[in-house]
Amino acid sequence: MPLGLGRRKKASPLVENEEAEPVRGGLNVVDGLDGGGVGLGEGAASEGLPPPPSNMRPRLIFHTQLAHGSPTGRIEGFSNVRELYAKIGEAFAIPPSEVMFCTLNTHKVDMDKLLGGQIGLEDFIFAHIKGQKKEIEVYKGEDALGLTITDNGAGYAFIKRIREGSVIHQIQVINVGDMIESINGHRLIGCRHYEVAKMLKELPKGKMFTIKLVEPLKAFDMISQRSGGSRSASGVQLGTGRGTLRLRSKGPATVEQLPSAFEEKAIEKVDDLLESYMGIRDSELAATMVELGKDKKNPDELAEALDETLGDFAFPDEFVFDVWGAIGDAKVGRV
Repeated sequence: MPLGLGRRKKASPLVENEEAEPVRGGLNVVDGLDGGGVGLGEGAASEGLPPPPSNMRPRLIFHTQLAHGSPTGRIEGFSNVRELYAKIGEAFAIPPSEVMFCTLNTHKVDMDKLLGGQIGLEDFIFAHIKGQKKEIEVYKGEDALGLTITDNGAGYAFIKRIREGSVIHQIQVINVGDMIESINGHRLIGCRHYEVAKMLKELPKGKMFTIKLVEPLKAFDMISQRSGGSRSASGVQLGTGRGTLRLRSKGPATVEQLPSAFEEKAIEKVDDLLESYMGIRDSELAATMVELGKDKKNPDELAEALDETLGDFAFPDEFVFDVWGAIGDAKVGRV
């Protein structure tokens, strides 16, 4: 059957409600659409299975701090991002909803270190929590705003990147790491990354719009408290574990080997294609697509697999062809 014939889009909801069951294991990133923006993205939103019994979960302990400064806490027994945030909340006596996103092995707002669907077994987790709120009037003078948007896997979309020279780059009070709370009064808590990007793209050129943001709490005199945060209690250098804990929206978390060189290259190429075709940059979604496609014999089999697992995205046929080619190029070592 020719690619695309008979393909159907699933009817599961596109918007993840803030009170709904967990639907993803990691961070999603939307990029490039004028809204420009995982890490954290496990693909289509669908109702997750109930959490597995605690005695079935991996007995893995991770060290964590609040990124603006705190004592070191120890967390364990989580299978997805929502459960991770709940454990962080318990460790520091804060509501889980205060956690905006997490970075691995750095307290800085480093978008290259965002916690995604996988955590190294010796990674140190830094939780960035809500800080100052701000409301900005923006004039959309160009078709693209120059934003890259990601979401945290638990209902918050925030800015991953700001393109130099863009509309947003000229506004000094808008920064990487800012959570997008609403646009023109439309509340975005619980929205997926691509929905926020679509809304930004569809804002009329030549008009003003209002965006409400929440920035991560900044560190001041508390910075010294994290001086011991670069090593685990055992003294082993962080981020060197050979295995990873894979967070899943369905079923328990699993301990897996690190991706192979082929998989890393394929994931990078597919992530680039997501940005180019759909305005979405999402390393975890790309990893899922590579996993689905690496054993397929032709593009039609890949298209069928993508429709079954990620049907809500309604990937265009040209995109599927290019994904197939990217996976093939990575297998033979072509850059």
